[in-house]
Amino acid sequence: MSLLFGIIALVAPAADWRDLATEDDRRRLRSWRDAWMAALPRARRGGGAAVIAAEGPLFNPDRNLRGPTPPAGDYRCRTFKLGSQGPAGLDFIAYSWFRCRVGADGAFAKVDGSQRPVGAIHAHTSGRAVFLGTLSLGDERRVIRYGRDRNRDMAAFVERVGDRRWRMVFPYPRFESLLDVIELVPVSVGTTGGGTTAGAGATAGAGSGGSETR
Repeated sequence: MSLLFGIIALVAPAADWRDLATEDDRRRLRSWRDAWMAALPRARRGGGAAVIAAEGPLFNPDRNLRGPTPPAGDYRCRTFKLGSQGPAGLDFIAYSWFRCRVGADGAFAKVDGSQRPVGAIHAHTSGRAVFLGTLSLGDERRVIRYGRDRNRDMAAFVERVGDRRWRMVFPYPRFESLLDVIELVPVSVGTTGGGTTAGAGATAGAGSGGSETR
């Protein structure tokens, strides 16, 4: 987990995550319900209705169980994009499984794919934690320090939605969608537990994401 060791130095846990978060990210997090309410209907109309229904609590805006911070370890993770920011975009995209890691110190990293959130998970409430980090792209090896580039900064609520099943909810991300959801399932559980299903590529309601490597 050598990648994780450097992340905490870039997004160091603070006594209160609000002391670290940018104003843009605090505003996005405050608008979490507005993002869900705008994104869900568009995603359902855009071809995601069956997946959203099948995944149950993953797409329930109010689902947050005690224990929001995933334990340290290796995870399978997949991204869903709900609602397009522009008229030409897709309103629902479901990407296939990739690898993520959580460190004992709260560090988080998506370790493969072409878009990789990296950062730290901070305590918030008994039902929610907060992720603050940055987006690494393509073959980049250096992680951008949080707060240095507003187009790369990322903020999410981290919530447990089932037995050994978590999600990261990104309201109004900088690009593409109105809401991003990253599902996290421990590798030891596999991709058939907790209502999850494995995918062999990105799927979209209005087209195919086929070769995407998110």
